[in-house]
Amino acid sequence: MSTKPTTTDFEWTAEDQRAVDTVRVLAADAVQKVGNGHPGTAMSLAPAAYTLFQKVMRHDPADADWTGRDRFVLSVGHSSLTLYIQLYLAGFGLELDDLKAFRTWGSKTPGHPEYGHTTGVETTTGPLGQGVANAVGMAMAARYERGLFDPEAAEGTSPFDHHIYCIAGDGCLQEGISAEASSTAGHQKLGNLIMLWDDNHISIEGDTETAVSEDTLKRYEAYGWHVQRVAPKENGDLDPAALYAAIEAAKAETERPSFIAMRSIIAWPAPNAQNTEAAHGSALGDDEVAATKRVLGFDPEKSFEVSDEVLAHTRGALDRGRELRAEWEQGYAAWRTANPEHAALFDRVAAGELPEGWEDALPVFETGKAVATRAASGKILQALGAVVPELWGGSADLAGSNNTTIDKTSSFLPAGNPLPEADPYGRTIHFGIREHAMAAEMNGIQLHGNTRIYGGTFLVFSDYMRNAVRLSALMHLPVTYVWTHDSIGLGEDGPTHQPVEHLAALRAIPGLNLVRPADANETVVAWREIMRRWTKVYGKGAPHGLALTRQGVPTYERDENAARGGYVLAEAEGGEPQVILIGTGSEVQLAVEAREQLQAAGVPTRVVSVPCVEWFEEQDEAYRESVLPRAVRARVAVEAGIGLTWYRFVGDAGRIVSLEHFGASADAKVLFREFGFTADAVAEAARESLAAAQR
Repeated sequence: MSTKPTTTDFEWTAEDQRAVDTVRVLAADAVQKVGNGHPGTAMSLAPAAYTLFQKVMRHDPADADWTGRDRFVLSVGHSSLTLYIQLYLAGFGLELDDLKAFRTWGSKTPGHPEYGHTTGVETTTGPLGQGVANAVGMAMAARYERGLFDPEAAEGTSPFDHHIYCIAGDGCLQEGISAEASSTAGHQKLGNLIMLWDDNHISIEGDTETAVSEDTLKRYEAYGWHVQRVAPKENGDLDPAALYAAIEAAKAETERPSFIAMRSIIAWPAPNAQNTEAAHGSALGDDEVAATKRVLGFDPEKSFEVSDEVLAHTRGALDRGRELRAEWEQGYAAWRTANPEHAALFDRVAAGELPEGWEDALPVFETGKAVATRAASGKILQALGAVVPELWGGSADLAGSNNTTIDKTSSFLPAGNPLPEADPYGRTIHFGIREHAMAAEMNGIQLHGNTRIYGGTFLVFSDYMRNAVRLSALMHLPVTYVWTHDSIGLGEDGPTHQPVEHLAALRAIPGLNLVRPADANETVVAWREIMRRWTKVYGKGAPHGLALTRQGVPTYERDENAARGGYVLAEAEGGEPQVILIGTGSEVQLAVEAREQLQAAGVPTRVVSVPCVEWFEEQDEAYRESVLPRAVRARVAVEAGIGLTWYRFVGDAGRIVSLEHFGASADAKVLFREFGFTADAVAEAARESLAAAQR
């Protein structure tokens, strides 16, 4: 028997209902088998996820990376079975044995969805709210992509038009990052974004009345979203027909992002576990699983029961995907014929290649002149922007300080925005004072593909961003963070704005490359290397963070070895080096000045600049030994932050000139003097190290 709403072409058959019920018993069985997990949400969300994957989304399970596909983000990552079971049923490559191996070593079905690990997973989710911001970033990227390749097409006619779907839960919307991202989405009028809210009123501590009493729908209306509520069926189950109608209405709304509230009952229809906090994060128990199967008409003695009829029905998604792909290919071919220049640009960008001669656009800075590395970075970005159109980005409302404006005449803002530089396809993003969402949106932009993204703020505010930065590294995403005001050198703003522990803390994130260039020319080499290292290949990409100065620093001759992470900036004179001075960023100049003192005293001294510890540690042992020979035990590392990074480089006889406490409000020169960051202090530390090495 079919149910067909009069307002849509939606059809819901007995086979569809049996497939949804199969999803529910699979979720219960998978968690019960491993003994832990989150069955309840996967059970209650089954109709919504099934409707999206089987009735709504444009995707091809045989080619999960198809450019023209819709994207799906499961922000409620703890309910990973919601996604895994749909990937299995639709034919993305997961099989029943993968569900049986849920949350076990080596399986394709880890506890939370992991990008690059499981085909069909568009982003790693788990920390709640990150997926919401990822989805916003994907929607932003989709609009910019359209502007790059097909800006003149009428709405809905471009091969680059598609939707971003996101399922979020109560926890996602309680996290502050989702508020930041949702505000951005409303302001940007991202009509290609549709978010389904699982309003089940349950969190780990029980009913959400423990923590939330706001009117969430009115909040999203205030953000500027198109808001709908879908009522459940009389029995409490989600209503697929009503949900489909709401999604169709959302797709018709092109001027605003859409928010669809779905009132669900967690663990429906488990007789005793439904609507309880226990069903959120614990196995239901053998008796309750058996009881649920009886309610749904399944054999309680069987586990992981999937009929041939159900699987044949749901694998029809492969046929639909093939048809959708063929239809899209026709439009894509017509676009290529009509737009050969844009097609050539697309081919280059999609291949991850840079335009010929792009490096020729990079500036060369005059030696001897004092230039802040943030200012140098700004000039580099503007030079790159002129020749690399897929590069875009901005700042968390600090563009003037971060020097992150790639094009002053072009702001990524929706039609109707009153600012004269507003352009729906603009180059410069105004993320607003939303650092955490900015970082997660950057992840979403990168995950979407076909652009290169950067974003800036002060280094001290990387703390706000840390969870999203960690996920950048976990997913091997080549996003670029531009962090300026990198030390007490920012001066009078004082200790609240002066990073002390941040360099070491960021270096502690596996897979993040932190680059702190010594001068303007090292900044050029750093940006060039970051651009070269950009890759679409999962596992080979990495996020980069640039730590840049507010204050001017001396400019030295450019040395291409800066791209190796560490190199000899100034060699010892008068014999083999007796002591090595290691510096980063603005403190390299102190090492250079200290070297002059030591050389004058007859101590051959080498200065090594280490703009990127991670790049340096990638080099082979022979190169590292040539820069930091083990035979030279007298070493000093100097960096205006805590010294945690440098112990492994200076050894037992070495010394570290560091800052092991917070800063103060005063002129930068005063602070460096008062806190012991002087050439005299570095030279004295070198003498101490020499004495220790001779013991």
